[in-house]
Amino acid sequence: MKSLHWKSVYLVLMLSLFVLAGCDTKDPTAPESPLDTPYSVVIDTADFLDSNITGNAWFPISPGSTYVFEGEDEEGLTIRVEEEHLTDSKVIMGITCVIVNAREYEDGNLIEDTYDWYAQDKSGNMWYFGEDSREMENGQVVSTGGSWEAGVDGALPGVIMLADPIEGLWYRQEYYEGEAEDVAQVLSLSETVTVPYGTFTNCLQTAEWNPLEPGIVEHKFYASGVGLLRAVAVKGESGFENLVEITAD
Repeated sequence: MKSLHWKSVYLVLMLSLFVLAGCDTKDPTAPESPLDTPYSVVIDTADFLDSNITGNAWFPISPGSTYVFEGEDEEGLTIRVEEEHLTDSKVIMGITCVIVNAREYEDGNLIEDTYDWYAQDKSGNMWYFGEDSREMENGQVVSTGGSWEAGVDGALPGVIMLADPIEGLWYRQEYYEGEAEDVAQVLSLSETVTVPYGTFTNCLQTAEWNPLEPGIVEHKFYASGVGLLRAVAVKGESGFENLVEITAD
């Protein structure tokens, strides 16, 4: 906790714990909203890795690998998501970010093509610095809504995955006011999860939601050393995605 950057992260997390101290967290489908909590971070290049970015146990980064998820959307249509960890990088706010290309298919048709930018601090926390999101229809880009970049138009990076999650803690994953405000809350560190890729114990369970879309909550499950296993809508929507394979070049 010696760096200015980590002190900023620590302050954000302590504010989160303070907010949770006065709320009822027994209902995991209704996490507390952080809308009333101010958010600011200080980004110092000295606190981030500029090479050998491998992620943490819950959010590993492996350039050349592809995570494949399959499931259904709320209309019962078949969903397939391919998340490719690219060997390219992008510098944002002076920080080196690795790039993950997520392609989502609905009944075999590409409906979204997104480039996500992640950075790793020296404490092992994984940060989200933005995304270039493209909604597709018949092979053509029809919208870039949801795209944002830290440092541009007041947007700030958030923590996409803590190195050491704490049960009950919520944290901001992104912050572009009025456009991208996703938040996560740690629900459990002891879940057992079975997906086509395998069965895993002592899994991390989070709730994720966007205050801009009240009433919609998604739960995600992560295995140490593997990463995301399952995402399932639990409130306001339906649908799920399960990890089916990890491929490598």
